[in-house]
Amino acid sequence: MANMNRAELLKAVELALSGDWDAAHKIAQDYSDPTANWIHAVLHKIEGDVWNSNYWYARTAGRRYEDFDSAQDELVTIQQHLA
Repeated sequence: MANMNRAELLKAVELALSGDWDAAHKIAQDYSDPTANWIHAVLHKIEGDVWNSNYWYARTAGRRYEDFDSAQDELVTIQQHLA
C-alpha cells in the first residue's frame, strides 16, 4: 500500500470515528485495496446497510461482518493496522 494511500485511509478512519460518514465514504470509495474495502464495509455497517456492507467485506481478504460487534472498535482496529 502506497504511503499516500495509507495517509488517506487513516484520514477516512479518523473522519468515521468523528462521525463524518460522508467524508469518510468519499475517501474509501476512491481506493480498491483490501483495507479500503474494509473501511468501506464498516461505513456501510454504520449506515445499517447490511447487504452493501457484506458486499465490501467480501473484498477485504477474509474480514467478515460478524468479526466485530462494535463498528467503533473495528475502526480503531483498522486505525492500528494502518499506523
